[in-house]
Amino acid sequence: MGFLNNTAEKPVIGITTGDFNGIGPEIILKTVSDARVLKICTPVIYGSYKIFARYKKLIPTEEVVFNSVKAADQLNLKKANIITCWEDDFEVNPGKVDAQAGKCAFISLSKGTEDVIAGRIDALVTAPINKHNIQSEEFKFPGHTEYLTEKAGAKDSLMLMVTEDLRVGVVTGHIPLSKVKESITKERLAAKVNLLYKSLKNDFGISKPKIAVLGLNPHAGEQGMLGQEEQQIITPLIEELKEKGILVYGPFPADGFFGKQHFRKFDGVLALYHDQGLAPFKALAFDTGVNYTAGLPFIRTSPDHGTAYDIAGKNIASEESFREALYLACDIAKARKPVASNH
Repeated sequence: MGFLNNTAEKPVIGITTGDFNGIGPEIILKTVSDARVLKICTPVIYGSYKIFARYKKLIPTEEVVFNSVKAADQLNLKKANIITCWEDDFEVNPGKVDAQAGKCAFISLSKGTEDVIAGRIDALVTAPINKHNIQSEEFKFPGHTEYLTEKAGAKDSLMLMVTEDLRVGVVTGHIPLSKVKESITKERLAAKVNLLYKSLKNDFGISKPKIAVLGLNPHAGEQGMLGQEEQQIITPLIEELKEKGILVYGPFPADGFFGKQHFRKFDGVLALYHDQGLAPFKALAFDTGVNYTAGLPFIRTSPDHGTAYDIAGKNIASEESFREALYLACDIAKARKPVASNH
């Protein structure tokens, strides 16, 4: 079974525009104008031909010819496609926060999500949104991950930051630091380890994943002197999981773990809160890192950066992280394909 009746065995990858006044359109243009991309997938942008025509004037890239369509059943599998999500001719103001750009970012995300859930595309790559101007009656979420998890009807998901030799998941994502401690329960930790374990097996093709769990407190609690969570919650759970045959180790003090490159001994790392995992990850892999949402019934990746309004429209944004997000979506689509073809 091929990808969506695509005899060339290329996955069809949906791309949301994100905030059109941020760097989203620029990094999308730079990515899809690379001839290598069309050889490995069929890109489908959810947005507006007019928006990208404006950016083509601002951003000199290799010439890319877009096939403009109304719906996913009209795609040209040999070209980059744009599905028109709105007809209005909105003004593009790179670097400006604009309510209309937020509305369009939501429309693009909504239609792309609808198509990936329906199986009309093989994966979704999301360009950066502004988490404030996208808020509305229909979008009351801290970010993409929470929205997509609800739309998928998934009980849970895992924010997983991915680069070539490092995969870092977070137990708690977009919540205040003051709420992290109460959120670290045995049940929640077990669920996130399970999501990471399954994703490493099914999405990354690792038959016996080795997982490292970081400690919550400095020095992983220093045997209870600097906090009790390690002794009361984390260590007992690790022992239980080991008895079930899962290769999980820790808790490791987070500072030395990254400083001494211990992450290289593991297939996945589970950090307990957002900055504990993302700060070292971005220090090590800012340009090449990808944000992957593990645990969903569909594939979703994104670059590991935001809208970068300060450099929008100036032809200086790097598309490297976005391109890696597209490549990872293709790789996971291929890894999942044998599973999907059994349905």
